Amino acid sequence: MTEARDMADSFLDRLGRFLARRLHSANAGYEPYTPSDPATLSRTLQPGDIVLVEGNQKVSAAIKYLTQSTWSHAALYVGNALKPDEQSGPDYPQLVEVNLGEGCVAVPLSKYSRFNTRICRPVGLTPEDRAAVVSYMVERLGVRYDMKNIFDLLRYFFPTPPVPVRWRRRMIAFGSGDPTRAICSSMIAQAFQSVHYPILPEVTRAPGRQRADSEYSRREILHIRHHSLFAPRDFDLSPYFRVVKPTLEYGFDYKALEWSHKSPAPLAGPGASSGADD
Repeated sequence: MTEARDMADSFLDRLGRFLARRLHSANAGYEPYTPSDPATLSRTLQPGDIVLVEGNQKVSAAIKYLTQSTWSHAALYVGNALKPDEQSGPDYPQLVEVNLGEGCVAVPLSKYSRFNTRICRPVGLTPEDRAAVVSYMVERLGVRYDMKNIFDLLRYFFPTPPVPVRWRRRMIAFGSGDPTRAICSSMIAQAFQSVHYPILPEVTRAPGRQRADSEYSRREILHIRHHSLFAPRDFDLSPYFRVVKPTLEYGFDYKALEWSHKSPAPLAGPGASSGADD
């Protein structure tokens, strides 16, 4: 009996890893508008910052659809916490992330040099809590996720299910297997929750406090807070995280931009003639 169960678990695990590899295959035709420069990112990022990524994998398309967002992945910047020694090259792991089929891993910034990214910075985070958030993620490196819950994986092969908008995010929570936690941003959210740093607003009707105006929004926020199930876009929408744009952090002078020598054609104002005969 035990041997048969072990064989079944082994088969499901292999099947799960096969499905995970298929979900990680890239969609053709992806071109970023403003690809990230690792050197500029490294100069701008601070430990504890979150890097959101617009992925181009099959699972990325599903997550972007289900969460109605351009961001399909999130990673935490840990700075020099994983730098081996002074002799190491510049391309050492500076991001800690959780990937389907891999679990919690550390990767260099150059991994996302050809993707659209966004930096979300927790405002007012104390140095002690910043270090605690970084340590929380670093200590979980190597944690792997069981791939035997095949049902959790199969749902991502149907990125556009015919369900109402209000149910789409809940499809990520549907099921209880480890792949759910591996895909979502829950580990990063748990890192911030460990130091009591908020991500989404409190749901309250108290005067002068932030609140969701619609009944649907309140239910959605309560659902996410209760289940600790956060999507990458929640850090972008959070009122407690600042969006940081590297091109603006060190001074931006639009006069210094080099344009083509051709002058743009003037826009026709109200009542201007097109030059054509009536």
